[in-house]
Amino acid sequence: MGFIFSQHALDQMRERGITKETVENILAKPDQVKTHEEDLTVFQHLERIDKTVFLIRVFVNVRKSPNVVVTVYRTSKIAKYYEDKI
Repeated sequence: MGFIFSQHALDQMRERGITKETVENILAKPDQVKTHEEDLTVFQHLERIDKTVFLIRVFVNVRKSPNVVVTVYRTSKIAKYYEDKI
């Protein structure tokens, strides 16, 4: 499955310090995949920075071909979005 990055996603990744390589790795091997809306799928991955665990969420429009990465962000609100125990 191929992916392209929207300009918005690239801008957000740069501002949030998330590399394209990190996002590509998450897309290739996510910890979780969730349907967000009819056309959006969220690929999620837990990462540890120092002693803190964060969740990276990658929103992808799966109705487009190739699929489009719409936005990416890192959150500490893991329990709100992640369905398994960490």
